[in-house]
This record gives sequence, structure tokens and C-alpha cells, in this order.
Amino acid sequence: MVRFIKIFMSMACAVALSACVTPPAHKDYSAIRTEQPRSILIVPAINRSVEVNAPDYFLTTIGKPLAERGYYVFPVHLVKRVLEDDGLGDADMVHASEPERLGKLFGSDAVMYISIEQWNAKYVVFSTSVTVSLKYILKSTATGNTLWENAQTLVYQPQNNSGGGLAGLIAQAVVAAMAKAAPNYMPLARQANARAIYTKGQGLPAGPYDPAYQKDQADF
Repeated sequence: MVRFIKIFMSMACAVALSACVTPPAHKDYSAIRTEQPRSILIVPAINRSVEVNAPDYFLTTIGKPLAERGYYVFPVHLVKRVLEDDGLGDADMVHASEPERLGKLFGSDAVMYISIEQWNAKYVVFSTSVTVSLKYILKSTATGNTLWENAQTLVYQPQNNSGGGLAGLIAQAVVAAMAKAAPNYMPLARQANARAIYTKGQGLPAGPYDPAYQKDQADF
């Protein structure tokens, strides 16, 4: 009987804890609704990870979801080249530059600033966890105000289903070593972008080139 009571109490506590978990507060979209940007300039990402190639890899993932959300997106690699020609070859310099200056240079309505907080693979006892952590900030080129921001962290740990025993441990070590030697960050980056941009109440409202434009106020 005592054992039954303990189990029941444990289950009750678990239910109570899960009930206390609340979703993030709905973002305030008044600024972006007021300014109604039509075009977005994606500037090179600041890299706070140890992977030197992370910004170049990441830039290939972010343009498509923004375009699919209904915004005109300037070609990211062309933007990078123009910035370099204008003396803004360093991402930190670009992020420190006023959005108004970038808007005049490209004719964009808003600038998307992204920082890569983590882009790494960590090996721990027969397993490798791959982590991608990103911060997004969208600013107006007319006022310099922040229109929207988001942050995403995703972790992937390859699973090994080779069974137990010595053979299983060896196979597990091989899988972990392969993930460490050549981690696949791209699916995580794409998933992070999708969560940041499309999640109701947290992502970006539909842009002017999306049929849902001005019709999704209940969700954004």
C-alpha cells in the first residue's frame, strides 16, 4: 500500500510539473506590422563558434525560408561581395554599422543580423552531440528599430542500434568518430531557421509576397 502511494505521488508530481510548463509569450508584432517591410537584407553572420567556415555554410540555409515567408531577399553572396567592396568585409563591422546606412546602400527595408553562438561537435564516451545555436535580429533601415528577434538551439546525437557487447561498443565508437570527424550541421541549421521563422506567435508574420499577408494576425 505504501509503495502504491509513493508511485501515485510521483505520478502526480510529474503531472503537476508538466502542467506548469508554459509556452513562450506571444511576441509583440506591432513594430513590424507598422513598418511592413517588403525586402530583407541578410548580412554576414557573426561567428562566436570555433568553426571558421560556419558563417559561409549558414548563409546557404537562411535565404530560402525568408523568401518562402513572402519577403524579397537580396542574394546573400552578392551582398557579401558588395559589403567587402565597400570596406565592410568583417561581420562585426557590418553588425556595428547603422541599419540606415545598409538600407541606403542596397535599397532594403530591413536588415537581418544573425550571430552563430554554437556550431560544434562534442565527443563524450562513445557518442558525439552536434549543436547549432543561433540568434536572429531584424532591424528597420528606416528607423533602426528592432522589428523582430529570435533565438534557437538544436542538438543532435546520432543513435546507434547495433546491439550490445564488444561489437556494439566498437560500432558505437565508429559512429561517434565519424560524426566528430564530419559533423552534419546543415540539417540542424535548416531546422533552426524553420523554427525561428515559421513558429506561430514567435516567428515572422507573412510578407507581402505570401497569400497570407495581413491575414495571419491571429497567429502573428
